[in-house]
Amino acid sequence: MTTTTPSRGRRRAPTRMERAAGKAAALQKPRVILALLLLLGLTSVMLLDGYLRAEVGGDQRVRDGASSSKVPDKILNGGPIISFRGGRATTTSVPSRTIALTFDDGPNPTYTPQVLKILEKYDVPATFFLVGSMVSRYPGIVKNMVDQGNEVGIHTFTHVDLSYQSDARVRREMTQTQLALAGAAGITTTLFRAPYSSETDAIDNYSWPVYKKLGEEGYTSVFVDTDSDDWKRPGVSKIVKWATPSGTSGAAVLMHDAGGDREQTIKALPQYIQKMRAKGYTFTTISGVIEAQNSAARAGQQANASAGAGGGQGQGGNGSAARTARNGTDRLQAAHREATGTTLYEGKALVMAVAVAEYTVPTLSVGLAIVGVAVMGRFGMMLILARRHYRQRNKRRFSWGPTVTRPVTVIVPAYNEKECIANTLESLARSTHPIEVIVVDDGSSDGTSEIARAAAEKLGMNNVRVIRQENAGKPAALNNGVRSASHDIVVMMDGDTVFEPDTVRQLVQPFANPEVGAVAGNAKVGNRDTVIGAWQHIEYVMGFNLDRRMYDLLRCMPTIPGAIGAFRREAVLQVGGMSEDTLAEDTDITIAMHRAGWRVVYQEHARAWTEAPGSLKQLWSQRYRWSYGTMQALWKHRKSLTDKGPSGRFGRVGMPLVVIFQIVTPVFAPLIDVFTAYSMIFIDFQAALYAWLAVLGVQLVCAAYAFKLDKEQYRYLLMMPLQQLAYRQMMYLVLIHSCITALTGGRLRWQKLKRTGEVGTPAGAG
Repeated sequence: MTTTTPSRGRRRAPTRMERAAGKAAALQKPRVILALLLLLGLTSVMLLDGYLRAEVGGDQRVRDGASSSKVPDKILNGGPIISFRGGRATTTSVPSRTIALTFDDGPNPTYTPQVLKILEKYDVPATFFLVGSMVSRYPGIVKNMVDQGNEVGIHTFTHVDLSYQSDARVRREMTQTQLALAGAAGITTTLFRAPYSSETDAIDNYSWPVYKKLGEEGYTSVFVDTDSDDWKRPGVSKIVKWATPSGTSGAAVLMHDAGGDREQTIKALPQYIQKMRAKGYTFTTISGVIEAQNSAARAGQQANASAGAGGGQGQGGNGSAARTARNGTDRLQAAHREATGTTLYEGKALVMAVAVAEYTVPTLSVGLAIVGVAVMGRFGMMLILARRHYRQRNKRRFSWGPTVTRPVTVIVPAYNEKECIANTLESLARSTHPIEVIVVDDGSSDGTSEIARAAAEKLGMNNVRVIRQENAGKPAALNNGVRSASHDIVVMMDGDTVFEPDTVRQLVQPFANPEVGAVAGNAKVGNRDTVIGAWQHIEYVMGFNLDRRMYDLLRCMPTIPGAIGAFRREAVLQVGGMSEDTLAEDTDITIAMHRAGWRVVYQEHARAWTEAPGSLKQLWSQRYRWSYGTMQALWKHRKSLTDKGPSGRFGRVGMPLVVIFQIVTPVFAPLIDVFTAYSMIFIDFQAALYAWLAVLGVQLVCAAYAFKLDKEQYRYLLMMPLQQLAYRQMMYLVLIHSCITALTGGRLRWQKLKRTGEVGTPAGAG
């Protein structure tokens, strides 16, 4: 072997693999960030939706019976409209034979449009005090409301009792409602009605400071003279009766167009309008009441001025008439202000964000239900088929055919495996089946090939060949081994894996059946005594091996693990060997075997002990490659969906199952955790906790059964609750990261994990 030394002062040009590695490293971090941003976005949308429905930040407290000793008597005994001109509180009463019809708690998509239709039919204006969260959810109704000539006021954003809230919360409730109005109808308003308020004599020492503070900011607080109490649903006749003022008195009348069943209100409203008109009443808005009082005051001032100056009467009268002749809609909507600039754009952004939340959360809820059914269905299918598989393969009379005793070739691809390669060869030296061992050193820089030769010589293994090649990746190393193999059956294992003495013999027995082209073994986690190792151990036993039993019976095994698998050499060559098209060469060749008409089976008694990643960073790197590689392999073999005959079985059965259970369901599975956490924090902690424990219980049953089949120790299942809280979330992020990489067209290379060599013997075997 020769090496070349670059000339002094010149830098060596990076190789193709180094350029690919650099590109992958440069792209990986932004994709991780994007995956986290997606999860953050989902959480934000849910919080926004919960806030709109008063599940997040909701406050159901309502103050009652508090003292009003600090409230001025003129306010308690005054009219229903309180303003603070010049810093002084003044009240306004509704003129005689006048009704200021007001509605609270809307808009509602069912009842508010019906109310508007009735008002339009009878040409009656009204004032609607709107809840900001409802405005942002139903902006079209509010725009129609304003365009029809009605007036709107603020009823807070989340319908909370402001007397309990901080100044910051009060300010937020008002500002957010103004933004919602700006986004919905392009206006803001100066009218305000507090939730749970009624007549002015109900103002107490806690709510009065709130009204004064809002008054200083330009708001007019509106109360009622007559309450229909329609929210009690007393019947149509009583609603009409209770909304009718005594004698010829004017009144601000309260009804509701939302907040519950308002069918009685819808029926009572036309009757009420007809009754009041028959009594000679006219209808107006709150601004109409204020404008009428101001006009009367101006008329009185002009009359006094005319009495003192003879020639001024006609001019004053003409001015009053001109002012009275203003556009009627403007007069009835005088509290409205056109939203401009930042307020307008922020309002539109709020309405748009709410529209996204309104569409997303219900969609996700449906997705959650589908995912839940799919997950439960998968558990049920695994339990039933795994039990059937176990009973079928462990019958005394079960046999693949004549015992396979001929020698086989074991291929060990190795790249910088100095810590593990000696242990791997030592385990193969104990094999009870005749083997040839080919170690393919894929350009290692740590002396792997020298260590392998020394170990073979020390162990007296004359059946070991070490082939060294330039670094070209794992598929190339395996293909090199297949070409160099002396026997018709090849066993493939990783350089960090150790076999039990009987592993090879058990693994090759299915080849007695001429239909079998490949066999998947039972991969075990050797370094399971750490938290991360224990989590992966549970995953290997429950997820991988239980799944393989199911796929075996369905004859659509998706993956032969790289740690332990066996192939007919002719079958490997028939499908073109190990492909470099994907990162999951094991999944790629397994699907290719199916499409070529070969049967792929699972041999549970052939066990291999592998060193799982020992850190979260290494685990992320490995699973990221696995997930992305699986997607590549599925996409590569997408035409299997249309294959005919036995070769199309994987496309008809295996492909849908893998896509549903290994990609789609895990991608949406975080919804279960996000919704559970959301429910625990904001809705019903106890019910959500019980639901989570129920799901955990189902998983524990499946895991315990899987451990029983594999004769594993149950003590590792104690780590399962923590695995669900931490490990599973990481796997979700890995899969989302992989999906983003696939969608953005990124590529990865064969990644080398750091090894310790601690899996030196088949720990736990037997």
